[in-house]
Amino acid sequence: MTIIHTRVTKHSVDHMRPGETIRDTDLVGFGARRQKGAAVTYFLQRRIGARIRWVTIGRHGSPWTPESARKEAYRMLGQLADGRLPTTRRDDLDTKPTITDTAKTFMASHGTHLKEGSRVKYQYVIDAYIVPMLGDKLLDSVTRADVMRLHTGMAKKPPLANYAISVLSKLMTWSEEHGLRPLQSNPCWQMKRYRENKRQRFLSNAEYQRLGQVLAKTETLNEENLFIVAAIRLLLLTGARVGEIITLKWTWVDLDRQLLVLPDSKTGQKIIRMNGAAVAVLKALPRRDGNPHVICGRREGASLVNLEKPWRRIRAEAGLQDVRLHDLRHSFASVAAAQKGSLPMIGRLLGHSNTRTTARYAHLADDPVDGLNTSVGEAIAEAIRAPSNSHG
Repeated sequence: MTIIHTRVTKHSVDHMRPGETIRDTDLVGFGARRQKGAAVTYFLQRRIGARIRWVTIGRHGSPWTPESARKEAYRMLGQLADGRLPTTRRDDLDTKPTITDTAKTFMASHGTHLKEGSRVKYQYVIDAYIVPMLGDKLLDSVTRADVMRLHTGMAKKPPLANYAISVLSKLMTWSEEHGLRPLQSNPCWQMKRYRENKRQRFLSNAEYQRLGQVLAKTETLNEENLFIVAAIRLLLLTGARVGEIITLKWTWVDLDRQLLVLPDSKTGQKIIRMNGAAVAVLKALPRRDGNPHVICGRREGASLVNLEKPWRRIRAEAGLQDVRLHDLRHSFASVAAAQKGSLPMIGRLLGHSNTRTTARYAHLADDPVDGLNTSVGEAIAEAIRAPSNSHG
């Protein structure tokens, strides 16, 4: 049997030779095969439990085409996502999927390519908002008016409403790419979003001091796990994202060059530069046998899972109840700006892939310039000030 890896299309199926199997490059497990002396048959192959199962969709020809067989394969994936064994629907092929059906298939297929955090957020928005409001509608009947109703129905939560439209738009685009909706029919296209006031909270010098005192006390009295205190210190000293620190592995740490070399972050591969204080935190941490992570969790071999709960206790004691862990990253940027760091330099320190992301700190970069301007003006004013008249 000869295996060919390509997209299953009418052209590729029509040119199949006896003994060939096509494995689709877009939908893993879907394919077509032509056994000697037999017609082309469409199939879906999936691991179910401990076994690899082949489910025959049907023979090429009336009613099965590459497009209808692909839709059937996606429907079967939806059944698997529900924990059911896939069954072939040989009649009623014109039955169209609903948003609920499509969302399950979308997450079973596209969801596997998302990072864990994004996958959880996608699923939450789908389950809590998209399916309750649009779930019963047929996929190809969803209009721009339907999308606007979803958006306005979430008006009290502008960021979440915008995110829901982004997720729905991705689902629609994915549906088009897989032949489930007509091309260029995305009802979310150029949908006007709510204006979001990005929250920016920066620690003052006095707040840094209070937090430092609480961390030192917590460490001395052993009030929290030593890895928790270390994680917060690293967030303060590197400007890294929370996920980048709690999932950090020792193999990604280069103490000699003072670098954290992350193979995969929110923006892809990333290098985080460390200062001496951050290096000192890492050198003081013990390494646990059998655990590759820097910030170890309670389970053997696992990283810390939740930093939020201990952070709430620590920030409350420091009088910083409104400070989120992500605000430590913003504060790192504000200190960099106060040290006269340019926006491109701050962007490199934070690992921004888009200059527009760094632009939110433009007003901070202006602060030291304003201070310098004041100093220069005072110096010049002093120099040109007319001397007082000593004769009288």
